[in-house]
Amino acid sequence: MSPQQEGTFCVHTTGSRPKLVVSADGRGVVSHAGSRLLADLADATGLTAAFTNTLRRLRPRGTGHDPGRIAVDVAVMLADGGEAISDLALLRDQAAVFGPVASTATAWRLLAGLDPAALAGLRRARAAARDLAWLQAAETRGGIPSARAGGRDLPGLVLDIDATLVTCHSDKEQAAPTYKRGFGYHPLLCFLDNTGEALAGVLRPGNAGANTATHHITVLDRALAQIPDPHRHGTPILVRTDSAGGAKTFLAHLRSLRDRGIRTSFSVGYAVTEPVRRAVRALPDRFWHPAVEQDGTLRPGAQVAELTGMLDLTGHPDGTRIIVRREHPHPGAQLSLFDLDEGMRHQAFLTDTPVGEGSLQFLEARHRGHARVEDRIRCGKTTGFGRFPSRHFAINQAWLELALTAIDLLAWTQTLLLDGELATAEPKKLRYRLLHAAARLTRGGRRLHLRIAATWPWRHELTAAFTRLAALPRPAT
Repeated sequence: MSPQQEGTFCVHTTGSRPKLVVSADGRGVVSHAGSRLLADLADATGLTAAFTNTLRRLRPRGTGHDPGRIAVDVAVMLADGGEAISDLALLRDQAAVFGPVASTATAWRLLAGLDPAALAGLRRARAAARDLAWLQAAETRGGIPSARAGGRDLPGLVLDIDATLVTCHSDKEQAAPTYKRGFGYHPLLCFLDNTGEALAGVLRPGNAGANTATHHITVLDRALAQIPDPHRHGTPILVRTDSAGGAKTFLAHLRSLRDRGIRTSFSVGYAVTEPVRRAVRALPDRFWHPAVEQDGTLRPGAQVAELTGMLDLTGHPDGTRIIVRREHPHPGAQLSLFDLDEGMRHQAFLTDTPVGEGSLQFLEARHRGHARVEDRIRCGKTTGFGRFPSRHFAINQAWLELALTAIDLLAWTQTLLLDGELATAEPKKLRYRLLHAAARLTRGGRRLHLRIAATWPWRHELTAAFTRLAALPRPAT
């Protein structure tokens, strides 16, 4: 075999597929070309510059790779579906498209150098970039979209807080047994339901309590710090959690935010305790009302009722109400002995939304929309925080922060650059259709051209996104 033929293989196919000769000597070919969209969006929203400013002190003697740029490259890699720092090779080996990208060892050193002060700086940088991204959305898209429930737009912003378990398959610092008899971490996260942005997260040991009020307060305060000031102080903000967020200390803190001009309200799960069961049994049938689906249509076999006044809510913020839903259980639903006895599944929640600002059916559908956070977390686990790379807890904290940044880049891409189905698609679909598109690089007229394959089914959506990106307003310099 001649040197020119080394690495060349003939593939015999069956049926009507053409015969192929496969080699590894292609030139001017780019894979994952759509991910350049994410890198450019990081520049357009000021994220790269903000990261550069906050991490400048980590650049030794002003030489080598820019730490802020390394952090952005890691976030782009995670948004693209990478799982390990070594996956930066995808960007590094395509320097013609992504520019100079740090080595795996250099990226490791950066993560190891991100102390608590640097992480706080990254959070401030993310908030500054979010401020600009929301201004760009206001100028080009009429603002960020509204969250929806019960067939209606919800006013203001909706924050969803929830925890998840992340399994560790090796011994890592602060990894611990979980309540589901696994082993790993138990991060607590906050997502913005309007756009899917990952506002905040706290990495915790696997044995951390699900209902720890101090952790909920920390995550909420970090999430609020991410919201641009005109929205944080001038917009209604609904905070939703499951029953783990129902601690009185957390609700009292949430209510106290009103004293700082932050218009917060809550909708949090509530355990079906024995007093709740007694109230449900005592409530006449005439007080139960048909429940509705998220599109506003009737939800078959489900009713809602209010139990306020039948239960002791001492210690909860003034105006707290308790609402319960009962419905015929779907196959596989986990039922308590009370549910089995009644033949219905029961779920309760607390809210401080005053009477007259929505029917019981609407308030219950609005709370049930909290379930979308489970989809956000599931997608987030494919965007970085489903696998933590290091034995060291501090490095994994930094990894979580960059994973949240990656989720933000995907959310901003959808809010600012995409339309139709892709504007609400999950990351898996975005990667398959846009980010992982192949292209050819050519030069002409002193410019570098990225030529998306003419047969790629979503070429028009991808080129339109690049066009919108180029037209985004930039701040005056």
